[in-house]
Amino acid sequence: SSPEDEAVALAGLRMTRRIMKAKALARFLPEEWKPGPERQSDAELLDAARDLGTTIFHPVGTCKMGADPAAVVDDRLMVHGCKGLRVIDASIMPLITSGNTNAPTVMIAEKGAQFIIEDAG
Repeated sequence: SSPEDEAVALAGLRMTRRIMKAKALARFLPEEWKPGPERQSDAELLDAARDLGTTIFHPVGTCKMGADPAAVVDDRLMVHGCKGLRVIDASIMPLITSGNTNAPTVMIAEKGAQFIIEDAG
């Protein structure tokens, strides 16, 4: 996993712990089950995140769009360094959306089709 993914996982686990300790939740007696209160270090929490994490079947970002060195495609969905090759799917999203990925993926497909038509003419 990337350092960015690890930072997000750690922040999410620690935020969840802070929320569970909130006075507003005290009457519900929240108890941490996983990863478990005994896991405190970054390494222990990252191990837990790897064990417990899942894609939820909405993978994105494996061919992200952008200009940075980790980006695979440009703003017209062309693969950097490959003439005539495009990626037109959810993998170009640099980060997952906050909702279902279907609508953004359809939009990516529509824009990709438009780019192909424009470049063919």
